Amino acid sequence: MTTLPQNRASLGIAFVIAGMVAISINDMLIKQLSGGYPLHQIVFLRSGIGIMFSLMMVQVEGGWRILKTRRPVLHLIRGLLIVVANMSYFVALAAIPLADATALFFAAPLFITVLSIPFLGEKVGVVRMSAVVVGFAGVVIMQRPWADTESLDASRIVLLLPVLSALTYALNQLMTRKLGVESKASALAVYIQAVFIVVSVGFYLVAGDGRFAEGVENPSIQFLFRPWVWPAQGDWWVMLALGFNVAVIGYCLSQAYRMADAATVAPFEYVGLPLAVFWGWLIFAELPAWEVWAGIALILGSGLFVFLRERQKARIVARTAVMRR
Repeated sequence: MTTLPQNRASLGIAFVIAGMVAISINDMLIKQLSGGYPLHQIVFLRSGIGIMFSLMMVQVEGGWRILKTRRPVLHLIRGLLIVVANMSYFVALAAIPLADATALFFAAPLFITVLSIPFLGEKVGVVRMSAVVVGFAGVVIMQRPWADTESLDASRIVLLLPVLSALTYALNQLMTRKLGVESKASALAVYIQAVFIVVSVGFYLVAGDGRFAEGVENPSIQFLFRPWVWPAQGDWWVMLALGFNVAVIGYCLSQAYRMADAATVAPFEYVGLPLAVFWGWLIFAELPAWEVWAGIALILGSGLFVFLRERQKARIVARTAVMRR
């Protein structure tokens, strides 16, 4: 039976924070491009560039041999999960503010904490689970169930897309924890980017001519199905930045969930919330509505509580260990 890697919480936390900074930049850049390019073209270009950076890291971590795996089907499922997570999130991002989409997506750490119990056998106590419930209450508030459809920024389906993204992302990260026992972070990143490339090529073959976007006004559907276009000269630098960024994201998050318990690392993904508000204000002149602020407060509050709870437990365990000596 294969054992899980030693829990190196500090390094795992550092990697997840670096990954969230990269994700916030990635989301901002993609939202900027969403008005002129189809999503599958952006995904193809950034993954094509990103896989080259990841292959460089493969050489650093052990060479081509580390790309061999005994679980190709599980890696494929993991890749498809992150494809669904990304595409559902970015389709929503084209229609709603950056902070709103990001805040709704932050159901992911809550899902990870809950799902780590049956999937990984991790222990999550009553106090920490209560904090998770508070976080989910914040997600419900941001969905504004009391509001009529006309008063919302987008349809109910679009508002639920970041939550679907959160669930599939959580399942992906739990699989990362399992598969990371025998796979390097750079290899995990290569597998995912390869799946992105295959899926985006499939989209191009089916919808690359833009026929499914003809006569459609919905910005999310347009972003998903508009025709491919040759990037403007100034946008190539953005595409290059996206490619480098996706390599950083894939490596950092894979390392984070290989090194530490999912329930310990997940709360630190909340650093992406204030970053999304910052980019939304700076680049798009967007500030969240009061419901989003309330949801952010509840999610951040629950995440901070979980973090403090973990530190308290660690101190108690350390004192007990000293006494036993």
